Amino acid sequence: MKKLTILFAIALFLSCSTNPFTGKSTLALVPNSQLFPMAFQEYSSFLSENKVVSGTKDAQMVKSVGQKIAVAAERYLNANGYAGYLQDYQWEYNLVDSPDVNAWCMPGGKIVVYTGILPITQNEAGLAAVMGHEVAHALANHGQQRMSAGQLQALGAVAGNIALSKDPKNQEIFNQAYGIGSTVGVMLPFSRNHESEADQIGLYLMAIAGYEPMVAAQLWERMKANAGGQAPPEFLSTHPSSDTRINNIKGWAPAAKAEAKKYGVTTFKK
Repeated sequence: MKKLTILFAIALFLSCSTNPFTGKSTLALVPNSQLFPMAFQEYSSFLSENKVVSGTKDAQMVKSVGQKIAVAAERYLNANGYAGYLQDYQWEYNLVDSPDVNAWCMPGGKIVVYTGILPITQNEAGLAAVMGHEVAHALANHGQQRMSAGQLQALGAVAGNIALSKDPKNQEIFNQAYGIGSTVGVMLPFSRNHESEADQIGLYLMAIAGYEPMVAAQLWERMKANAGGQAPPEFLSTHPSSDTRINNIKGWAPAAKAEAKKYGVTTFKK
């Protein structure tokens, strides 16, 4: 057990990367050299199994906004000492016909927006708020961190079961407590922190791309109304509550506009 703990500590020390937006050291047990090809393959499979919308005004808007957000990301990274950070990214933006109110970005820059979210985004700036958030997840390597955290959670369960292997009763108690405790106390807050981080980074990206960041707060007001009060308590959710997000965004928006002005952006599309 002691040997396992030492190896575990060494693995953590050697498997970290730096978030270029926050400067924080983050978990990276799965390198992007492995993660990106898996994500690209999964993305291709998804597109082949779903109806991709092309040749429409909305489809073109998704691609146009996505490209502007990607350019904003590159400008920010280059200006802050991360030139070349995006060299392995393969940006792709697709609108998919689905009633789901959702959008996502896979590691490496593969983005999907569902048609079901467009009535809530309402316009180009609203879409930029959504896509800025999703791109931020990819840029901050949140997928990599979630996968790494999941591996650590599983390793903790294995270690506990090994330690209690001669005591089946306490082993069962441990498994129940560990499952609830590690999820509610660690994994869910970890995920909520990622969402807040992506909200903040996304504001900077959309502002640098020329969009009014306060539109993101308005977007979340509409998202809250669309949910109809059906969201779970925040501490049991992977996402912050809509009220938390709205308040955070209102607080961050002035700094996002100030950052955009460093790049010569002084007018913001609403």
